[in-house]
Amino acid sequence: MADIHSKYRSPLTSRYASPEMAYNFSDMKKFSTWRRLWLYLAQVEKELGLNITDEQLTEMEANLENIDFAAAAAEEKKCRHDVMAHVKTFGMCCPSASGIIHLGATSCYVGDNTDLIVMRDGLDILLPKVARCIDRLSRFAEEHRNLPTLGYTHFQPAQLTTVGKRACLWLQDMVTDLANLERARKSLRFRGVKGTTGTQASFLQLFEGDHDKVEKLDVGVTAKAGFERAYIITGQTYPRKVDLAVLSDLASLGSSIHKMATDIRLLANHKEIEEPFEKDQIGSSAMAYKRNPMRSERCCSLARHLMALVANAQQTNATQWLERTLDDSANRRISIPEAFLTADVLLSTLQNVCEGLVVYPKVIERHVLQELPFMATESIIMEMVKTGASRQECHEQIRVLSQEAAAQVKQHGKDNDLVERIRSSEYFAPVLPRLDAILDPVTFTGRAKEQVERFLSEEVRPCLEPYRKQLDGTVTLNI
Repeated sequence: MADIHSKYRSPLTSRYASPEMAYNFSDMKKFSTWRRLWLYLAQVEKELGLNITDEQLTEMEANLENIDFAAAAAEEKKCRHDVMAHVKTFGMCCPSASGIIHLGATSCYVGDNTDLIVMRDGLDILLPKVARCIDRLSRFAEEHRNLPTLGYTHFQPAQLTTVGKRACLWLQDMVTDLANLERARKSLRFRGVKGTTGTQASFLQLFEGDHDKVEKLDVGVTAKAGFERAYIITGQTYPRKVDLAVLSDLASLGSSIHKMATDIRLLANHKEIEEPFEKDQIGSSAMAYKRNPMRSERCCSLARHLMALVANAQQTNATQWLERTLDDSANRRISIPEAFLTADVLLSTLQNVCEGLVVYPKVIERHVLQELPFMATESIIMEMVKTGASRQECHEQIRVLSQEAAAQVKQHGKDNDLVERIRSSEYFAPVLPRLDAILDPVTFTGRAKEQVERFLSEEVRPCLEPYRKQLDGTVTLNI
């Protein structure tokens, strides 16, 4: 066997992805599912009267995972057709059943139906992982729902918000992603038993023109495969718009994670919030003091890859000629597995980040106090007016002091001393007894705390309820 280190391996499986998602896109899962689909087809064909014996079915069932991959590869090299190579290889395991394997079917019966099964199972893997990220982030939001922090627009200090409220911006995107993926999972249908161009002509011939039996065959195999319904209309393939819909939702998830991870990277630069940093972790090979946000950076890096993959599905859907063209095949072998594997890695990494986010309240407070005096000027003016002062005169007084304080910050690199200047001014003596209360950061966060509590109660916790038994467990990152 060739040394695995002497040829390219995808980092998605060799470095990052979970065992369950890696298996979902493995050759064993794929080709054993092909064999299972051939078994389902034969079982229902027998039920509907075709000359298929119990012995043949038993033989097929006993060899679902007895796959000689080397023999299949050798056969495909000769015939240049992967499905026929595996029909023959399966038949070698099941000599009595070899004549009825793939009876009436086209290659897309196993190929496309397997893709739909694998995507369904992939979504079943991803959905609880999205829920776990939402759960961890919701706990963080609740804990810090009333911790004032600088809010930014244009990455410039604006009004105050809270750390928990900001986390709810990330949460809201994730809740939307959960709903989108649930809808994608629910809307997936089976291609079913449709024949070469989707007309079911071969099966109508098998059942000697009995339309009812052809319908029952389609329904029966669909049920055995675990789907509630199949597409009524297909060409040779199921609509490639299905791939586009699923990959679009995965790409949307990627954009949400990218946004959150970017925010964490910006806040890490401010030393306000940090992702987990392990005891022996090295931030830089040259700069020993560094604590690089490598998990968030990985999220951004892989999210960009995930977001780019949707373009493949868009173009593939757009270029399917008439009933089908095979230029979708090689592309989909790459883009669909990579989309699921990448989403899987992103969610594992994000869960790890959410479980270990570190907040530095004193740093946050310092940054708030640097900007808060400017933000509080309108409140100070209003309090002065209540004591009988002229608004215009008060505005001018505080404008002059603000400009002087701003010059200390911008020109001399000093702290904002506007509050000290106000305290030293005889003009503002009437408001000095209330100045500390006026400058309390909590009074500048509006209804942030109440919004967090309502959002968690009305939208987050209900969406997590279906996954209540799947929320436990931490993740261990491979690298």
